[in-house]
Amino acid sequence: MNAASEPDSVSSQLSRLIGEAIAAHGGWLPFDHFMAMALYTPGLGYYANTALKFGTLPASGSDFVTAPELSPLFARALAVQLRQALQASGTRTVWEFGAGSGALAAQLLQALDEADPAAGWQYRIVELSGTLRERQQQGLAAFGDRVSWLDQLPQAFDGVVVGNELLDAMPVQLLHWDGQRWLERGVAQGPEGFVWRDVESALRPPVDTPFVPGTVTEIHPQARAFIGTLAQHLQRGAAFFIDYGFPEAEYYHPQRLGGTLMCHRAHRADADPLHDVGLKDITAHVDFTGIALAGQEAGLEVLGYTSQARFLANCGLLQMLEAASLRERVMAHKLITEHEMGELFKVIGFAKGCSFDPIGFAEGDRTHRL
Repeated sequence: MNAASEPDSVSSQLSRLIGEAIAAHGGWLPFDHFMAMALYTPGLGYYANTALKFGTLPASGSDFVTAPELSPLFARALAVQLRQALQASGTRTVWEFGAGSGALAAQLLQALDEADPAAGWQYRIVELSGTLRERQQQGLAAFGDRVSWLDQLPQAFDGVVVGNELLDAMPVQLLHWDGQRWLERGVAQGPEGFVWRDVESALRPPVDTPFVPGTVTEIHPQARAFIGTLAQHLQRGAAFFIDYGFPEAEYYHPQRLGGTLMCHRAHRADADPLHDVGLKDITAHVDFTGIALAGQEAGLEVLGYTSQARFLANCGLLQMLEAASLRERVMAHKLITEHEMGELFKVIGFAKGCSFDPIGFAEGDRTHRL
């Protein structure tokens, strides 16, 4: 292990680079810039360094678990919806953004192959992290040239897009209501490390809610821009995003005084992104109303919006559980129970250039709540 991969060295080097960026910006860095550097600086950012991220237990050295690591039944159910969308759009390529460990890609391809062995499904992964790409390539080697990687989307493409816990990792801007005005919260360099600092701003939340003085919340221009760009490039197909979040009215509820910004390390959560930069994940919940509007404004049709539990049930998860072992049932149950992932996680679907009634939203569609 070289010096740059040691945790203390990673964090100290990254802190130095962020400090230089703060100085270059006049002593203050918008939080979305800070978050982008903390997560994606090549070789040092959380998603760009070599530390293990995904796993079921802290003992593995991992920081959090995603649905594919919990149970392969997540992918088997999701594949039912993807296959319907592929057939409806007349395409045979799945596009995944931010494929993490590569577990979801492997499980989806296996499930699609079992359902239709002669289809010749293709898989394209858009991955910015070189470290994660190497891990994905090792885990997906058995699929040969059916899986390929890109740094960015082509100008025009067809197929079905999937993003699992993608939108929550996109940098957000922070706003602070002091009782009289909105301020943008950013990061400055203090005598012992990074500190919060607010500056005057014309930015506002998307709702005119009577916020409580002291409220801190997030806005999501980068996630919305991503959806808009995706819509421009997608010619024919569909897209499904699974993530934790709320519709606008819940997201900006007056009682949500501290926003949703959260860090994850060793399967524990904290709300302090300014310390141990590069060594822990930084996320914010998704404003699904904003995501839906961004898609509509860019020409996408909103297929549906519902909880992960309802979506997976619609796709046949409950029937799959009947044939599963006891251990498989226990793990998969976490995907649908309300106090685990079932209610906090939502699924939103889009389509362009094709029309179909998506099975994942057949019952319990909450689009009207957006």
